[in-house]
Amino acid sequence: MHEEYNDCVDMRSALLISTYEMGRQPFGMASAAAWLRAGGWTVDSVDAAKEKLRIERLHGPDLIAFHLPMHTATRLAGPVITAARRVNRSARICAFGLYAPLNAEWLRSLGVDEIFGGEFEEDLAAWADGTDTNRKKPQTLPRIHFLVPDRTGLPPLSKYATLQMPDGERRPVGYTEASRGCKHLCRHCPVVPIYQGQFRIVQPDVVLADVLAQVAAGARHITFGDPDFFNGPTHAMRVVDALHAAHPDVSYDVTIKVEHLLNHRDLVPRLAATGCAFVTSAIESVDDRVLGLLEKGHTRAGFLEAVALCREAGVTLVPTFVAFHPWLTLESYCDLLDTIHALDLVDHLSPIQLAIRLLVPQGSRLLELDEMRAHTGAFDAETLTYRWTHPDPRVDELQHDVMTLVGTRLTADRRQVFDEVRAIAHDRTTLPCPPDTRPARARATVPYLNEPWYC
Repeated sequence: MHEEYNDCVDMRSALLISTYEMGRQPFGMASAAAWLRAGGWTVDSVDAAKEKLRIERLHGPDLIAFHLPMHTATRLAGPVITAARRVNRSARICAFGLYAPLNAEWLRSLGVDEIFGGEFEEDLAAWADGTDTNRKKPQTLPRIHFLVPDRTGLPPLSKYATLQMPDGERRPVGYTEASRGCKHLCRHCPVVPIYQGQFRIVQPDVVLADVLAQVAAGARHITFGDPDFFNGPTHAMRVVDALHAAHPDVSYDVTIKVEHLLNHRDLVPRLAATGCAFVTSAIESVDDRVLGLLEKGHTRAGFLEAVALCREAGVTLVPTFVAFHPWLTLESYCDLLDTIHALDLVDHLSPIQLAIRLLVPQGSRLLELDEMRAHTGAFDAETLTYRWTHPDPRVDELQHDVMTLVGTRLTADRRQVFDEVRAIAHDRTTLPCPPDTRPARARATVPYLNEPWYC
């Protein structure tokens, strides 16, 4: 009886909370759960984007950890952090993920005790155990040997985004990461302030074990969430070659820069051969001046070349854009739309991409630019960004109108929404809208994930 009592006293409970991760089952939270459980913690996981977080679940845990991999997740977490601190004053509260260190001051003001950014697992586990005395921020991020993510307690994959195939088939989607960080320093990217050009791999055996577990749970498609899959092309191809050999009927998607697609063009057909359904690429703009300001590492011509390269290899290219920024004109927005149309990429593009406005979070390299600071106000704790105003009020008005249209039509036919946006944009200029000579189509011609939001 005495031994049983001691066991109860020694039990340590942790609650991990995710608020949003683009319709995906959160890898980072599952990874944190594996490390804490390995340390003897009882872990409860809640994905508040897919299940209701009841206030009573905040009362008991000794530790509450918030996964903040992106901007939307961080904003959604604010009220939950406040509630957790109010109802459980004795709990230790931490935040981890890319956007945690970017918003450290704001998070601490809500009651967060500790912040963890890139490669957080080892430090988070040590802090939880109280063995991280005098922890200092290292100059370089650690190289850790990952544990296989533990997804126990998360909603089933059927609750998350699915892959929509051109024939109408829907495939349950799993999510994993083969690497973190990025070797590049694009000014607008939230990875850069945390990783500062550093890149870390997840060991192949861990990635493949995670994929195996998700396939066993019903996944028929895997999204690799790496900031850029070709930061380490040898590692990346080793992973997808093994994935395809083990699960030849499972497709996947990756994110790759235009620069890397062109530099490793010999690998693009291998992506197609191993089941790559599509490649997402952050194009951002088709204006070379803007691409230079963002330090994207590619040009408009390079984008056009990448489209042709992927099309020839049989890989669907899914471009993403920062459509609205301080250097946009009404005419250049029409040029963006006309370029998308001319390249027959309308079906490839989620309509929200036509409305996205440049985010300037804490730590952004954009603030190094006089061209950015000229349009930027003070940091806004409500939006967790530096607000900016376009020098031409008509552009801000257009962005508002496009966002209003797209925001109410997230699941509408992509071509119909695009045509409406294009008509609005051309109506604001003296530029004629080129006629649409595309044949009518019953449905989208490319595979895509049915989660429409991206930030």
